[in-house]
Amino acid sequence: MARVFLAGATGALGRRLVPLLLAHGHHVTGLARSTASADRIRELGAEPAAGDALDADSLRAAVAAARPDVVMHQLTDLASRDLAANSAIRVVGTRNLVEAALAADVRRFVVQSIAFAYEPGTAPASEDTPLDFTAPEPRQTTVRGIAELETQAARVESHVVLRYGTFYGPGTWYSPTGLMAEAARAGQLPANRDVTSFVHIDDAATAALRSLDWETGPVNICDDEPAPATEWVPEFCALVDAEPPAPSDQRTPFARGADNAHARGIGWRPAHPSWRISFRESRSAAHRM
Repeated sequence: MARVFLAGATGALGRRLVPLLLAHGHHVTGLARSTASADRIRELGAEPAAGDALDADSLRAAVAAARPDVVMHQLTDLASRDLAANSAIRVVGTRNLVEAALAADVRRFVVQSIAFAYEPGTAPASEDTPLDFTAPEPRQTTVRGIAELETQAARVESHVVLRYGTFYGPGTWYSPTGLMAEAARAGQLPANRDVTSFVHIDDAATAALRSLDWETGPVNICDDEPAPATEWVPEFCALVDAEPPAPSDQRTPFARGADNAHARGIGWRPAHPSWRISFRESRSAAHRM
């Protein structure tokens, strides 16, 4: 069993990951930037450690005191949809976490990345597909942040990069109370030919748990059904009680989805293999209430 230092313990993914880690016998210390965060971490059953990912000194002290076997980075800063703030977490926060891990002689590092930063193409991207370094802004800020995050993680001898698809499920943007539901109700969610690969938040947490035993490298974590917005947007609109938009043939070349064959090959199976089934089941459950 491992001692895990988790940055991002109170996020949508962290709140599901902490109980999984504990149930499998791991000891979890969660990074807490505030008293409220520390209280939430205790409620989840983990031990809080005061610190801030953007404050290198406090983070180094927190990791050293926790004496972890693994440092796991599941932090984002997306509440305000500020790409620059999220990029700071990916660049500065990751560098600080890696430096703290190395200083504490931690040999394993797991980090949250994304499966939609690949270069343009027509087929779902594999882990060997290059990142989209020639993208215009604002996408270039995202891609550069991801590249720096993954480069920093590679400084640790054993590292796993979890390239997640688009999260959906409770507590995410793609829930009935999330930001994308608001956009759908406002008629701001286009039904074009852009392809998305989704992953249910519970499947994302399961992948993070399994990653403790995986070999070094990137892994796409997404469901089995990449789909164009012409297919998933109407289903999502039905789930959140929004009027579906008219379909469009417009397509952004980099919106290609991702291939999960590698993750399946190392033993991960999504409990929610299709966003389509999950959206419809959630809608049926809501109607029964």
